[in-house]
Amino acid sequence: MKGMLAPEFIEVVTGEAEVREVFKAPKVGAVAGCSVTSGVITRGSKVRFLREGTIIWKGNINTLRRFKDDVREVREGFECGLSLTDFQDLKPGDVIETYELKEVERA
Repeated sequence: MKGMLAPEFIEVVTGEAEVREVFKAPKVGAVAGCSVTSGVITRGSKVRFLREGTIIWKGNINTLRRFKDDVREVREGFECGLSLTDFQDLKPGDVIETYELKEVERA
């Protein structure tokens, strides 16, 4: 019977970053200069974009850089620049949360 139920997923936050400044880059568009406040921000992660505590967009990280180097992840306490897939409305003070979906067993 368990195998017949559709799987259930929960979102587990893996990292959080605060947008400090927004830059315009050719071919990429808006780039958020961020400070990672908790966890790890990973390129390709699923993200929630929050403004004043409200989720205004969900998608993926397109590019992730530390200074001029393309990196796979940035840990808490470090700064990075990132662009988001199909989202350009970035403002200082916004929060970017990365998360992953974990499957929960259904009973």
